[in-house]
Amino acid sequence: MSALSFSQLPLPASLLACLTSLEYHQMTAVQAQSLPAILDGKDVIAQAKTGSGKTAAFALGLLAKLDVKRFRIQSLILCPTRELAEQVAAETRKLARHIHNIKVLTLCGGVPTRSQIVSLEHGAHIIVGTPGRVLDHLQQQRLDLTHLTTLVLDEADRMLEMGFADTLNAILADIPSARQTLLFSATFDHAVRQIAAGIMQTPVTITVESGHSQTSIEQYFYQLDGLSRADAVNLLLHQFRPVSTVVFCNTKRETQQLADTLQHQGISVIALHGDLEQREREHALLKFSNNSVSVLVATDVAARGLDIDKLDLVINYQLAHDVATHIHRIGRTGRAGHSGIACSLLSPDDGHKLSALASELGDEITAEPLPAHTALGQKLAEPAMQTLQIDGGKKHKLRPGDIVGALTAGQQLTFADIGKIQVLDTVAFVAVSRKQAKLALALLNEGKMKGKKYRVWRL
Repeated sequence: MSALSFSQLPLPASLLACLTSLEYHQMTAVQAQSLPAILDGKDVIAQAKTGSGKTAAFALGLLAKLDVKRFRIQSLILCPTRELAEQVAAETRKLARHIHNIKVLTLCGGVPTRSQIVSLEHGAHIIVGTPGRVLDHLQQQRLDLTHLTTLVLDEADRMLEMGFADTLNAILADIPSARQTLLFSATFDHAVRQIAAGIMQTPVTITVESGHSQTSIEQYFYQLDGLSRADAVNLLLHQFRPVSTVVFCNTKRETQQLADTLQHQGISVIALHGDLEQREREHALLKFSNNSVSVLVATDVAARGLDIDKLDLVINYQLAHDVATHIHRIGRTGRAGHSGIACSLLSPDDGHKLSALASELGDEITAEPLPAHTALGQKLAEPAMQTLQIDGGKKHKLRPGDIVGALTAGQQLTFADIGKIQVLDTVAFVAVSRKQAKLALALLNEGKMKGKKYRVWRL
């Protein structure tokens, strides 16, 4: 079913044209299984992990029935974290770019409410937000959801794990009961079943395997044998020499300590956890996703929503607390036809976790010794890119094309020297080849975009 073409669905011509322009031709499994029911107006429960194409599935569904001429909030998408909400909003805007005058607004914590209040006063068609901030706007009567026709709960299991159950119930009490509800979750435990039973009408339930096959991932389990976990991580990085690595820790404190230790050892690394300021978390995700940093050390909650197409290596600093989290962690590598490696560090008290994992995998787990220290002999390569921050954004009418034009106008840089570009309201970021970063910085600082000079610096 995953080989079906989008053109076989009853989608509006504007959406089909957009999908063609994005070179989205064949549906993923979650899209093929869920979209027919979504387009038919049915409630849907989909068990699908990050990277499965679920965002496009529900975004296409709500965009297909959106009435642009009716300038009221018609769809609400709730996400557990701001990072995921912003990714979902960006994907929805991308799919809606052939639909004129559509407005997608994000309402998330970690940013001042003032700008959100102004945006709400101007109206929107689709709201993407985190439960806490959405409820706050509802309670202050700044947000009107009386015309809502579609509710999406994305990563419902994580929202419940993060303690949003009461907040979700409060939001649900304030929206129309006559609506379509779409629930997407990586797991479907009792808590998720309970909330689904209370808010959905005869839902269609689908289960989709993760966006990778176990055969595309090589798993290794290593005994520490007296070596510190930080030194073991350093050794594995030198042994496998990956371009991009995520190291998962179980606590925020360990995450920061490990990142500090690896940085002291000369490794390109950045931490991602809940104790960081929102801007620090955004910058960490940005730099890692655009190949400006080689290693991301993260907690499970902070890394939720992280979607990197080609991740070479995942290291479990400790084994996850449960099997589902372990599977989710290692499933971030070995995607989209690429192979990946997952390494887990073991201590003597991990026996019960290993037994549960072996039972789930249907295979015996054999722990092996860490690689020889001779692997440390050669220095690790630096990241291919470097990120530049521009003191201007959408409110200054800046677009990605303006940045590319400023960098390539004199033909000193080529398109191959330019990586990901992200333009926000008041700032923009561009990844450039590390070898050409000094030149790129000079070109942007000395040149003009839209007839105006902007201050630019290395992030």
